[in-house]
This record gives sequence, structure tokens and C-alpha cells, in this order.
Amino acid sequence: MTITTLVVDDEPIARHAVVRLLRNDPDIELVGECGDGVSAVEAIRSMSPDLVFLDIQMPAITGLDVVATIGAARMPATVFVTAYEQFAVRAFEANAVDYLVKPFGRDRFAETLRRAKQRLALGHDTDAIPRIMQVLESLRQRHDYLDRIPVREDEKVVFVAVDDIVWIRANRNTVRLHLADRTCELRETMTALVERLDPRHFARVHRSAIINVRRVSAIHPWFNGYHVVTMDTGQQLRMSRYQHEAFLRLVTTQRAE
Repeated sequence: MTITTLVVDDEPIARHAVVRLLRNDPDIELVGECGDGVSAVEAIRSMSPDLVFLDIQMPAITGLDVVATIGAARMPATVFVTAYEQFAVRAFEANAVDYLVKPFGRDRFAETLRRAKQRLALGHDTDAIPRIMQVLESLRQRHDYLDRIPVREDEKVVFVAVDDIVWIRANRNTVRLHLADRTCELRETMTALVERLDPRHFARVHRSAIINVRRVSAIHPWFNGYHVVTMDTGQQLRMSRYQHEAFLRLVTTQRAE
């Protein structure tokens, strides 16, 4: 069985590493290399390879965009290649989708290629489509969350990294971002903002307060089922008793990562 294979990666060293290992396999016929998402889409459409090694993190058009453009149902068998990111690895493993983490060794590559060959030998895998879609949705949601928030200070707009936010307080149709050294006002409702923040890292402890879980130093019981959250800046916030159980689940998940 000859397996026509395409390699897509914007990093020449990583791409050549895959190519070099593939050339050692007599079952593989290398039909092309691509260094960007646009050429990858064109190559997949024109060559219809059996197998694609597809880098996730590429500028402009990512590996996710390539799959979305081609359509999961029309994609060849795919091995996703990614720099180490535990969230992505968990998504691949949970949905039984083949992946490689850069940098990878010869043994790991051989095992991944063996699994890909097994799946190809079994013929068209209709179950692969929903699995891939599930992974892509997980990764896309992950990358859709805000990394920075533009806020106006004096006569200029500055970008606040979400990691620098200690907690957020709602005030009618605005919110105040509390940083370690200052506060910033943002003209947005709390409801709209919370939808754009990564729920693994931000938790609502009160109707009018969101905290950065990574900035929590302690949680103390108070009374009547309430708790007090102490941030790493020393600030203390009362946590609604209705939010306590959900918040503890979030903190447990965060520490497990």
C-alpha cells in the first residue's frame, strides 16, 4: 500500500524533520511540502493526498483554518502537529485524533505514523469527522478568548493583558479592571465581558465581581455559607454562597493543569 502524503508546517526545520522521517518509510510517497495555509489548501484540493501532517500554529491561516476551508468531511487522514499546549493535547486525546507535539522523537513519530496507517487500512473512517470537529471547536473556542483588552487612558488606548487583571467589578454599563498597580474603566457590561474571558481562568464570585483564578492566594470561610477570597495583591472579596461550589471545581481543575 502506497500512502501519498503532504507535509504542512511554516517552520522549515520542523517540516524537514517530518519529511526526513517519512522518507525512511517504504509505504510513504511524499507528494509535497507546504509552508503556509494558503498553499496547503491548494495542495490538498489538487493532489488529494491520503495523509496530511498539518501544523496547527501557522500565521495568517492556521491549521484549523485549513480544515475549515477544506471541510472536515473532505479532509484526508490528518496528523495534527502542535507546539506543546496541554489544552490542545487533551482535546486530541479525548477525541482519539492523531497528533505530534514538537519537538518529537523518532519513536513517537513512528507510533503516530503506525496509527495513521492502521486507520487508512480500515478504509474511510466516518467516525473521524465528528471527532475532528469536536477538537477544532475546542481549540477554536480556546483561541477566541481575549488575550488583551483595549482600554482608554487619558488621550490614548492601551492594551491590558488579561493575565494582569486581578479582578473585575461591574458598575452598571461599565466595568472596572483592577490590576496590581491601577484600575481601568471599560465601557462594556459584565455579561458581555465574561463571555469573552477564558472560563478556566476567570470565575464569577459575585453578581458584580469576576476574579482571575490564577491570582487567588487563599479562600477563607466566613459565615452563613459565604467565603472570602484573598487575591495575591492582598485584596479581599466576598464570594456568594451560590458560587462557592462552582468556584472550587474551577480551582481544582486549574491546579490539576
